[in-house]
Amino acid sequence: MGNVLSVWIYLISNESNELLGLTSAITGLAMTITVLPAGYISDKTQHRYMLRLAAIVGFIGLSFALFASSLEIMFLALLFWGLFQGMNRPSVESIFADSVESGTRSEIYAQVHLVRQLGMAIGPLVNVLLFLFFGDDWSLPVLKSVMVIGIVLSMLSLAFMVFFDDRKSLGSESDKIVEIMDKIQVVGSTIENNPNKRYVIIVVLLLSNLIIGFGAGMTIKFFPIFFRNIYFLEPITVQLIMGGTGILTGIISIYTQRLSLRNGRAPMIFTVQGIATLCLFIIATYPPVFLLVPIFFARGSLMNASQPLSRSILMDVVPKKHRGGVNALQALAWGLFWNVSAAIGGFLIGSDDNFRLCFLITGFIYVLGTLPILLLIPLVSREKNHL
Repeated sequence: MGNVLSVWIYLISNESNELLGLTSAITGLAMTITVLPAGYISDKTQHRYMLRLAAIVGFIGLSFALFASSLEIMFLALLFWGLFQGMNRPSVESIFADSVESGTRSEIYAQVHLVRQLGMAIGPLVNVLLFLFFGDDWSLPVLKSVMVIGIVLSMLSLAFMVFFDDRKSLGSESDKIVEIMDKIQVVGSTIENNPNKRYVIIVVLLLSNLIIGFGAGMTIKFFPIFFRNIYFLEPITVQLIMGGTGILTGIISIYTQRLSLRNGRAPMIFTVQGIATLCLFIIATYPPVFLLVPIFFARGSLMNASQPLSRSILMDVVPKKHRGGVNALQALAWGLFWNVSAAIGGFLIGSDDNFRLCFLITGFIYVLGTLPILLLIPLVSREKNHL
């Protein structure tokens, strides 16, 4: 329902990019209320309790979205969805990290990223069939009919929250840093003997993710409007583009992780984010559509391919007992700043659809978020090669 929801809000708000951005800000601010307390509480108690409570709050938000016929009701739905994200993300990411052995973390993170991206791809591809059935046009009734299917599926996904159980996660295997550099000492002992190195890695990754998340929020939500208003693409075409991006992202994430075993995780993060940023600058020139689509594929897939590597490094150097709090801070980067910056993006684009200005500013923010990764190259070694 994601990219369809953006167009629905845009149309029901009388084609206001500013109000579309503000809807994301509401989600981000609501998430801020709960994310840090939720991370702290889940570290002190059990993650499974927070996940079950989050499922209830998420169901309330989706129920409002299901019956929303006005912008005000959708605001309320997104408010509860923000509360859900703040409660859910620290615990679900922590219990996952607690279930993965350190030293081989990037591979399983790349695999789960592939699964997530396939889900993000299947949604738009199913939407192609739905738009064929309901009509291939940007009308509010058609968009809402498509959204209802996504809302119902999201409700079903919340049921899985009750099955997570901290008691089945790993113990010390999840806490040890067992990365091995080629013919060099174990990195774990190095970091343990020099805690400042660990703190530098954590701070750099969180700062980089915060800046990247801020830039992404200014742009991502508006791509469906960009395709509709600048290139006059119909819904089915937009869904094919979004679905193709998800599939390619998952595939490139797997290959990026494999290359990182030879080249290192930090250099790969810097490389893929750098190329993705260049692609966004090209998109800002409004290239012909036959060039736009592959460049858009490259931008989205390469920028997202860095996420599993970044998260695997972070969870390797953060002790198990602090993962809820650190994941809460990570969620702020991709939650609060992503959503609040969408409001800024909406005002930059404005009523005259100045997407070029928004893309250029986002590109420069990406540069600022990518440069700190250079500091990690001498600090983070390669994982042990287990291919």
